Amino acid sequence: MAMWLGRVALGVLVLVLLGLQALRLADGRADRGSAAALRRTPASPPAFDPQQVADLPDPARRYFLYAIRPGAPLRQVAELEMEGELSLGSKARPDYLPMRGRQVLRLDGFVWRVRAGTPAMWFSGSDGYVNRQGWTRFWLYGLLPIVRAGGGEDFARSAAGRAVAESAFWAPAALLPSPRVRWEPVDADTARAVVTLHGHEHRVELTVGPDGRPASVMVMRWSRENPERTWRLQPFGGTIGAVREVDGYRVAAEVEGGNGFGTPDYFPFYRARVVSIRLH
Repeated sequence: MAMWLGRVALGVLVLVLLGLQALRLADGRADRGSAAALRRTPASPPAFDPQQVADLPDPARRYFLYAIRPGAPLRQVAELEMEGELSLGSKARPDYLPMRGRQVLRLDGFVWRVRAGTPAMWFSGSDGYVNRQGWTRFWLYGLLPIVRAGGGEDFARSAAGRAVAESAFWAPAALLPSPRVRWEPVDADTARAVVTLHGHEHRVELTVGPDGRPASVMVMRWSRENPERTWRLQPFGGTIGAVREVDGYRVAAEVEGGNGFGTPDYFPFYRARVVSIRLH
């Protein structure tokens, strides 16, 4: 009897492991399919004309003239590889973990695949927002699911806010004036992009230097990263360190960001350095 029970237990364990492996492989296929959907762009995009931004608030105009070379194709998608640090801790004890990631970013979506941790303890998975669906899926050692979230309107709205804000880092052409993007003045060095995406307005404040070089980005993001765990609008953003040139653009090469940006509670849980980037 004991031997029979042992064999049953072993069989159940094997079935569970096979099921988890199938789920992990399905996550990978879903990530690749979503990234491929974001890469679909016009084969011959129009070129940037400075007259497109002549009537914008001065900080926004300076930003675009700094970020996009006249005549550069208006590329809407950024594809990048990054390295840096990620914290699962707190402002008092950040305990940063090394991370490496790849991201495909468009104004209306993103797929961020990342591995973080040490050889002794690591996890991998993805965050994303594609076709009005947001998700977070992470696995410990590539074997055990530790986070699987998403699927609701709140989660999708929050993920969309990230895509919009990060476009100011890496896909500036996506924020040019259009039926879904308008600009408002804030002060001498800050302008606000109001982006209408899937029924919600995302308000992104961009602060620039005298030459238009981007310094910081802040979005009022729909989030529950607060002590009450209540969904609400709250500041999320970060600063831009180094800048690099690529294909007629100047984009962020070093960024850090987190919740509560601009408040005493700000904690940059995410620090990234761009290893490679291409726009298409």
